[in-house]
Amino acid sequence: MPYLHIQISGPQDDALAQRVAETGTELTATLLGKNREHTAVVVEFIAPAHWFIAGRPLAGAPRRSYHWMVSITDETNTKREKADYLAAVHRAMDELLGGAAEHSYTHVADLRGSAYGFAGRTQEHRYQHG
Repeated sequence: MPYLHIQISGPQDDALAQRVAETGTELTATLLGKNREHTAVVVEFIAPAHWFIAGRPLAGAPRRSYHWMVSITDETNTKREKADYLAAVHRAMDELLGGAAEHSYTHVADLRGSAYGFAGRTQEHRYQHG
């Protein structure tokens, strides 16, 4: 039941948002072993004048930046799986954006099963009650 929140610098682009959401769902399913049917993705575009690196806005920068956060249940993936996921995300976003800025970030948030869930039940409850 991962949740992905992906922010991208630049103007809103519905076609790009769709491709990013599809890519996020695919990478999360194949590399982290998460269920596609329970994967939620939000893609948000941030004006370059409102995205800052080293205190300077990205307005006029040659490359777009992104912040990709995926929330997963703690202890369900290894360090190697997460490292492979981070590398694959950056490769995919570099391709999708036509070059991603070095200052682009991916964050895998390992959340405790007792504090994370969906449909009103925690992941811990789902684990204990099958």
